[in-house]
Amino acid sequence: MGKHSDVQEIPPQLQDFRAFLFIVWKHLHLPEPTPVQYDIAYYLQHGPRRKVIEAFRGVGKSWITSAYVLWRLLLDPQLNFLVVSASKDRADNFSTFTLRLINELPILRHLIPRPEQRSSKIAFDVAPAKADHAPSVKSVGIFGQLTGGRADEIIADDVEVPNNAYTQAMRDRLAEAVKEFDAVVKPGGKVTYLGTPQTEQSLYNVLEGRGYEIRVWPCRFPAPEKLKHYEGRLAPSLAMSLQKDPSLSGKPTDPKRFNDMELLEREASYGRSGFALQFMLDTSLSDADRYPLKLNDLVVMDLDRDMAPEKIAWGNAPDVVIQGLPCVGLNGDRYHRPIFVSKEFVPYKGTVMAIDPSGRGSDELGYAVVKMLNGYLFLTAAGGLRGGYTEENLTKLCEVAKDQKVNRIIIESNFGDGMFNQLLMPYLNKIYPCTVDEVRHSKQKELRIIDTLEPIMNQHRLVVDRRVIEQDAHIPQDLAMNDVLSYQLFYQMSRITKDRGSLRHDDRLDALSIAAAYWVDVMNQDADKQIQIRKEKLLKEELSVFYGHAKRGGLAVVLGDIRPPRVGTVFGLNRAGLERTHQ
Repeated sequence: MGKHSDVQEIPPQLQDFRAFLFIVWKHLHLPEPTPVQYDIAYYLQHGPRRKVIEAFRGVGKSWITSAYVLWRLLLDPQLNFLVVSASKDRADNFSTFTLRLINELPILRHLIPRPEQRSSKIAFDVAPAKADHAPSVKSVGIFGQLTGGRADEIIADDVEVPNNAYTQAMRDRLAEAVKEFDAVVKPGGKVTYLGTPQTEQSLYNVLEGRGYEIRVWPCRFPAPEKLKHYEGRLAPSLAMSLQKDPSLSGKPTDPKRFNDMELLEREASYGRSGFALQFMLDTSLSDADRYPLKLNDLVVMDLDRDMAPEKIAWGNAPDVVIQGLPCVGLNGDRYHRPIFVSKEFVPYKGTVMAIDPSGRGSDELGYAVVKMLNGYLFLTAAGGLRGGYTEENLTKLCEVAKDQKVNRIIIESNFGDGMFNQLLMPYLNKIYPCTVDEVRHSKQKELRIIDTLEPIMNQHRLVVDRRVIEQDAHIPQDLAMNDVLSYQLFYQMSRITKDRGSLRHDDRLDALSIAAAYWVDVMNQDADKQIQIRKEKLLKEELSVFYGHAKRGGLAVVLGDIRPPRVGTVFGLNRAGLERTHQ
């Protein structure tokens, strides 16, 4: 690393960036950097001039790199850094944090900009820097004004985000934008990418073909069969640890920050495919990852229209695989009955019916009825009606709502600006008056469906009435077998991908996702907690009965002349116990 003549002498131990990182962490009142954080710091210092650091979300790669920029300026104040992020605000946050550390850390006080120098969060100089068109640190958005700038090192901090990477057109535009880095970086300069892949076709995969070295730090040690997905990019420290101790497979790589329980919670929240991308940094395109909704994640059983068990447990044992039920899933997909069902049945907390009204041409009028109890969702009715908005179809929808005792009907209003609502209301008023809401969506349909259903199914919270599957497999006489499959709910569920237009028909699946989305806000309920709440409520009611009898009976109760009904049976209280209570 070349230095200019005016470089201030610093203690020899700070020639190692990891020592400086320790000082910054102490100043921020953070625990000592973890082994993974030290490993990233070492690679920042000693890695090649063109490198990509892929690390799981939350590891602190941006903070580490802010400290790295300061350390480099401490060694050589004449350097120029350009910080580029997906948005201008994100880039500004990086430079603002860096400037604040300069003002706070005693070892960096001599770098505080002088009055005549640039000192904003957008661009600032360090005090020893000589006059230059380029500031010491400048921040810009990836689609901002890159042309004309100059830098010794470019820090591309999360230039790929969902908003600019979901479609191929967006990814192409991003891939072209980062080519400008070659025009900005000085001869012999560095370009460092920090990021987390957002899609299987991530920009970071393309960069390897442009001469960049990619190093990956996933949140867990990969399983042996998954190692090939990293194609030699796995951080050597992790690969060596795994080679020495194969039992580390599946365990957290940074347990001080994210233990196994924390990662399990995040995996349940993100869903398998999202977790594989953003935490395991696995961008492979195997069928298992490409099709994120698995039929074997469903719980299948006979459901009652009015009540459901308080608690259900999904199982994957061979003896709970349901035989004889038509399964249209991919290879290995099977339906499973619950491995445990509580004996107590209680009424559902609510019932919603969602309708996807895009029933024109070959499309269907898709509908789904979803009930909720203790954080579980119960699919008790679903289907599709062909033929558009006929009297027969509108009547059928109202009859389903009546039979299922629906509390609320949710209609997607994207098509027709609420016209379907106006068509349905007269039939509802006649057959089954019910509250009707409209929802409008702007997000790509496939992504919306997957983002809603995948976390629910991964947690085995979607319970399906066996009759729904049987009816879904019914083959209409006027359709060929190939067409029948594309209309089936569970075929749509197992074949949807994140690609736009991945399904010929998605009406039934879309209706299910709309109904499930309604309950998402209450899905954090825990079944055991809800059972305990119900038991406490019953206990309070029994105590109220007991105190009521005691108050009316007065001394007669104490003497045993009047015995309150049920109290002795429910609570096991004898006469002596009652006397102690009233003493």
